[in-house]
Amino acid sequence: MPKRYINVGDLETDSRSGWDGFDPPSEKPYFLSKLKLFNFEDYLNKNKIPVVLALFGLILSGLGVFLQKNTALFNNDKIEIIGESAKVEEEVSEIVVEIAGSVENPGVYKFKTGDRVENLMTACGGLSAEADREWVEKYINRAAMLADGQKIYIKSIGEDQETIINKQSDGQSANIGGGYQNASGVLGAESGTLTNINTATFTELDKLPGIGQVYGQKIIEQRPYSTTEELLSKGVLPKTTYEKIKEKITTF
Repeated sequence: MPKRYINVGDLETDSRSGWDGFDPPSEKPYFLSKLKLFNFEDYLNKNKIPVVLALFGLILSGLGVFLQKNTALFNNDKIEIIGESAKVEEEVSEIVVEIAGSVENPGVYKFKTGDRVENLMTACGGLSAEADREWVEKYINRAAMLADGQKIYIKSIGEDQETIINKQSDGQSANIGGGYQNASGVLGAESGTLTNINTATFTELDKLPGIGQVYGQKIIEQRPYSTTEELLSKGVLPKTTYEKIKEKITTF
């Protein structure tokens, strides 16, 4: 086969790369040689504000997600605590009282804290036909608040007052009308065993332990009293003297 020869002058030179056909071509392809390297520092210098705003937005978004998750957990704990407190309050708010004597349905009744004698009278069906209504109007304070463990006895017509006192069975200084005289204020104006500091004479007050002429006169001057504790709040008696007579006095 005959040999073929190429005329060097016939070879085309590549004006783009500067290759004349003899020198080896550039190591980089043509399109890469035209690209500029990305300068990150130069980009930041030209776009400082957008970059800072973008970073700030990302931080706020992350913080928002974090707070949302932790707030949900906190709210769940708070709801649980409130639920437990409400349960405890509900248990404590129930009181148990007894009513006996001349009523339609004597017995033990449950009420919530803050209920009054009138609520008990309604629950038991009211007075029976044998009830001494005049005595009830005189001795029973329907507006008095009920106390846990309290007992109220309603006198019947012709029943002796001393007998009523003996029928009280709560064992804690029970009196006519029941209950604890300073806690509930159930008793009326004359209890027989209690001295009404709103109506008692100077002589009656003087018979109380620790009450002499000075304190007796001060009690009369500071009338009226809504509760026996006002002897302290009005500065009528010192606490030591009040403690001696608090189980022997009433304001009703």
